[in-house]
Amino acid sequence: MKVIISWSGGKDSCLSLYRALNDGLEPVCLLNIATRAGEGFRVHGLNPKIIIDQAKALELPIVQRTASWESYEQVFKEAVEEIKCRLGAEGVVFGDIFLEEHRRWTIRVCEELGVKAFSPLYGEDEEKLMMEFLDAGFKAMIVCVKLDKLPEDLLGRIFDREVIKALENAGVDLCGEYGEYHTLVLDGPIFKKRIEVLEGRIEHIPRGYAVFDIHGWRLAEKRFGD
Repeated sequence: MKVIISWSGGKDSCLSLYRALNDGLEPVCLLNIATRAGEGFRVHGLNPKIIIDQAKALELPIVQRTASWESYEQVFKEAVEEIKCRLGAEGVVFGDIFLEEHRRWTIRVCEELGVKAFSPLYGEDEEKLMMEFLDAGFKAMIVCVKLDKLPEDLLGRIFDREVIKALENAGVDLCGEYGEYHTLVLDGPIFKKRIEVLEGRIEHIPRGYAVFDIHGWRLAEKRFGD
């Protein structure tokens, strides 16, 4: 079945793509919707262009749209309808793990669009999911934290077992399902190239978040053994 991957650039949507491929689904494109942050549109505080380069590294087409929180559903529906007509998509893959409210939203919206909603991670043990992500060889960076939940010194760190232990000690949801933190995947077994971060700085943004603003990066060849 041809599917759209609802894509944030982070570990959960990436692991969902990985699972979808292993399940024999055929991704026709990534769908990424940037939302307004300050004066421009960002993806978890990131420049949307780095998400486009992620798609290049994965060698997958990407459809990228911008929306406000209020217009998100309308923009999402219009994009899925366009991809459905143009590329023959029959389903959408989401990275939800346990938020029932969002799961109900995905099912409702997909039913209204005449496509099937897939949530390959839903209801699974979070620690096992994160170990699966790391054991598969994915590499991700912490790029956003909610400052009343986590310290900003996590920003720019590679997501690994030490970070997972820090999240456990902080008492936050291990996968950040409540928005405690966000990641950017830089490399992994389904990447044809890797994203190399060259320069970034910590910035505070509205609603109590801090981000690692990556303003220098490049697509690089995979290292031997990657």
